[in-house]
Amino acid sequence: PTAEPNEAPTAMAESFPVIKKREVVSGKMQSYLTGEWKATSVVTRRPIAVMIPNNAPAMPQYGISRASVIYEAPVEGRITRLMAVFEDFDDLDRIGPVRSSRDYFVYVAMGYEAIYCNWGLARPYVEELINRDTVQNISAAVEGIYHPANEAYGRVSRPGYATEFTGYLFIDGMMKAADRLGYDWSYDKAYVPPFTFAADNVRAETNYGNAPGATLIYPGGQQGNKGGYGAYNPYFEYHEQDKLYYRYQDGKAQVDELDGKQLAVSNVVFQYCHGEVRDSHDYLAFGVHGEGEAIVFTGGKVIKGTWKRYDGDATPAKFYDEKGQEIIFNQGKTWICNIWKEYGEFVEYR
Repeated sequence: PTAEPNEAPTAMAESFPVIKKREVVSGKMQSYLTGEWKATSVVTRRPIAVMIPNNAPAMPQYGISRASVIYEAPVEGRITRLMAVFEDFDDLDRIGPVRSSRDYFVYVAMGYEAIYCNWGLARPYVEELINRDTVQNISAAVEGIYHPANEAYGRVSRPGYATEFTGYLFIDGMMKAADRLGYDWSYDKAYVPPFTFAADNVRAETNYGNAPGATLIYPGGQQGNKGGYGAYNPYFEYHEQDKLYYRYQDGKAQVDELDGKQLAVSNVVFQYCHGEVRDSHDYLAFGVHGEGEAIVFTGGKVIKGTWKRYDGDATPAKFYDEKGQEIIFNQGKTWICNIWKEYGEFVEYR
């Protein structure tokens, strides 16, 4: 048996070994989010997208290393917030802490057909959107949420932490809420996978032999700026031995409280988006539809190109090289940094 959502190969995919049709082998199938072999029940199930704070007073986060994709974008106060997209969550007790929603995160989650999980929202810009029938959300009970899911959230004792950093999503309660709300866990027949992955035992970087290399990647540079990444100066360090990008922030390794291990991914993406300040509260807006510049870092290589998203809310952004061919990713996790285009001059890599 095969699973065949909208996976038409690109011209590059025709000439380079990539994952095309997903085949079920011994109860496993290759994930649409990582390309890795996982239980069929996991990879054919819609993921959850969880809003997680990324500022120093919230650290460390719990369970985040289990996410298949992490999307990072600036918010008010000129810091970043994370939206972690999970398909492997059955053996987790909780994820968090969980924070509030901004509309551009909702739109990105819709492209993954993810069930969106949040505690709070910027009401002027999110309330109408998150309560649409087209957004399946599991939200804590706050003003502006019409169908709250109290059973999915609770507090965890964290002595010394502010209250807003003690709220967590509990997996058992989340599953009960999804059932009560009548959510469908199956991907839509028109589902579009966000990435094209290199085939098993093939490295994507071999297709980009002439591309420059980089082992240190700074989405906001190394000096403070107002583009969102300047407060804690995060960066990624590529390790050739395991071909992973390790995450650092605020001068130290960024770790998961679940196991104490440093966050590491196979691919890092800089997705440049036009941004605007909306009001006196410094709420931001980002254009996550249309197209813009992009840089994909994989296997130590730097691949410049563009991202495009023109087919509506239910499809993700896709990434293309300078020849207009879809970029091939290495199997594994991906971290996408929304780069505020107007602050793009601060980006560094070497």
